[in-house]
Amino acid sequence: MSKKLKIVLKIVGLLFALILGAIIVLFYRFSSPKSDVEIQKEFAKNNGAVFIKKHQFKGHHYRVLAFQKEIDTTLTTIVFVHGSPGSALDFKRYGADVDINREANLMTYERVGYGIDETGNVQESIAFETELLDELLNGLTKRKTILVGYSYGGPIVLASKNMYKKIVLLAPAVYSKVEPLPWILNFYQWKATRWLLPDIWMAASKEKLSHKKDLRNFEDSWIDNPSGILSIHGDTDWIVPYENSLYLKEKFPSKQFELVTLEGAGHGLVWSHFKEIKNKLLQLLKDE
Repeated sequence: MSKKLKIVLKIVGLLFALILGAIIVLFYRFSSPKSDVEIQKEFAKNNGAVFIKKHQFKGHHYRVLAFQKEIDTTLTTIVFVHGSPGSALDFKRYGADVDINREANLMTYERVGYGIDETGNVQESIAFETELLDELLNGLTKRKTILVGYSYGGPIVLASKNMYKKIVLLAPAVYSKVEPLPWILNFYQWKATRWLLPDIWMAASKEKLSHKKDLRNFEDSWIDNPSGILSIHGDTDWIVPYENSLYLKEKFPSKQFELVTLEGAGHGLVWSHFKEIKNKLLQLLKDE
């Protein structure tokens, strides 16, 4: 090997290492939960208000984000539940939207393991998540409450046995037989690469690996949910396949369940199809 070629290979190797390092740094930066101050600044950019409170459940700590200082009891309350991985900030565009804020109280929260207090300490249990949600909603009038569950948040809201004004599922991961295990999970399973993952992604990997088994404890009882259900799903979603919503459509009577198909939409529909989801929420708020 010539001296010139060795120099070229060293330069290429150094550039590759620098690029990989930069990617890892950015990956960690954007995956790490934000502080209260960072969240406040995030909403201040768009002249939006957010009120942050600390809660506890069974010794675990989590944060709740509300988009009004006090609950207006004359209005319906919409509660958003994020997925895996996910964040309460996944719904910041909804929380900052003037039209929705005019018609409803809005709130969301960080599931245990995804916040700044117990990063990575996920419980891997739909039952635990639903109990936490039910306790959080104590004090709210259930017939004036809409639950919105995105991805892994879908089975959490669907597992509740309370009667709500409406349950909205956004690309819900509810059917074990079509639950995919993406190749990227190998980065968590391989000890040699696990260290590359931020705590949030390790938490999501743990939930993903146990989710299929956990779903089997609930699939026969989805039908016990007494609320009206709206599922919004993209037909090109490969992360949580569209078949999840088709499965629910077969389980529930047509008068209780509605499926809205977003043609060409993938799993990022909460961002890519904000207008369609917003309009559906506004429509539900007008329904008696």
